[in-house]
Amino acid sequence: MFVVSHSYKDRAEKYVRVDGALGFAAGSEGGDVLHVAEDYGLVPQSAMPGLQPLPIHGELDATAKAFVEAIVKNPNRNLSTYWKPAFGAMVDAFLGEVPETFEVNGKTYTPASYRDELGIVPSDYVALMSVTNVPFYTSAPLEVADNWRWDTAYNVTIDELLQVMYDAIDKGYTIAWGTDVSERGFTRNGVGVLLEEVGATTGSDQERWVGKDGEKKEAAKVELPKEQTVTQESRQIGYDNKATTDDHGMQIYGVAKDQNGTSYFMVKNSWGETGKYKGIWYCSDSFVRAKTMEITVHKDALPKDLKKKLGIK
Repeated sequence: MFVVSHSYKDRAEKYVRVDGALGFAAGSEGGDVLHVAEDYGLVPQSAMPGLQPLPIHGELDATAKAFVEAIVKNPNRNLSTYWKPAFGAMVDAFLGEVPETFEVNGKTYTPASYRDELGIVPSDYVALMSVTNVPFYTSAPLEVADNWRWDTAYNVTIDELLQVMYDAIDKGYTIAWGTDVSERGFTRNGVGVLLEEVGATTGSDQERWVGKDGEKKEAAKVELPKEQTVTQESRQIGYDNKATTDDHGMQIYGVAKDQNGTSYFMVKNSWGETGKYKGIWYCSDSFVRAKTMEITVHKDALPKDLKKKLGIK
C-alpha cells in the first residue's frame, strides 16, 4: 500500500498537469514500483498493511478519478494550493497514512534508509518489450495506457525476450511480468495456455478476467488442445489489433514442465489463494511468448551479448 499510495498521488499530479490527457485508473507498469522506491523508499508490509479488512479498491478508484477530473475542470481558473494535500488525505483514508519512521527488529528506519538497508538499487533494473513498430535494440515507451509515467523499455526480439526470462530464472532472479489475462486460455484453474480461440473482455482483476466462482468452468476444465505457434509477426498482429492487451502485472519465479514436456513459467498472482494451485498460475511458453507486454528484471540477469547490444553496463 506504500507503493500504491505514492503512485496514486504522483499520477494525480501528472493527470492535472496534462489537463486529463492521461490514463487514470488502477494499474501501472513494473517501473512504477521502481520510481516509488527511488523517490520515496520502501517499507515492510508490517509498517503499512493498509486498512483491514482489505481496502475497497473500487471505491478508491472511482473517488480518485472523480476528484482529479473535478480539478482538471478548474472552476477557479487558477488552481488552489491545497488540492494536492486534499487528494492525499483521501488516499490515506483508504490505504492508511504513510509512516515517516518505523521499527524492524528493534532498529528505527525511514522509508529511504530501509530501502538502502535492503540493498535495492532501482536503477539496476531494466524493462524489456518486443514490438516491431520500434527498431530493435533501441528504447521507447510501451504504448499502453498504464504506462502513465511514459517510461521506456528496451526493444528486443521475442526469442531474445524469452531467453532472458529463462536465463533469469536459471540465475535465481524473478521477473515482473506485464501481460494479457483476458484470454480464454487464462483459466480459473491456474493455467495459462494459448488456445486457438482468443478474445478480449473488459474489467479488472480476477472477476473481470476469469469470472466469479462457478463461472467459466467449461473453459477452465476443457481438454487443452495443441497450442498456437507464435512468431514475431503474429504477436505484433495481436498487439496492433488489440487482441493482446495490457491487463495485469504478476511475478514469475520459476519454470516447470508437464507430462508432455511443455515448458511453463510459474507465476505468483495477486488474487489470493484461488485456483487449483492456491494463487499460482502455470503459463505456457506459447502463452508467454504471445501475450507478454513487458518485463522488468535485474540487469545482471541479461546475457552479456544482449547487454552489449543494448549498451547496458
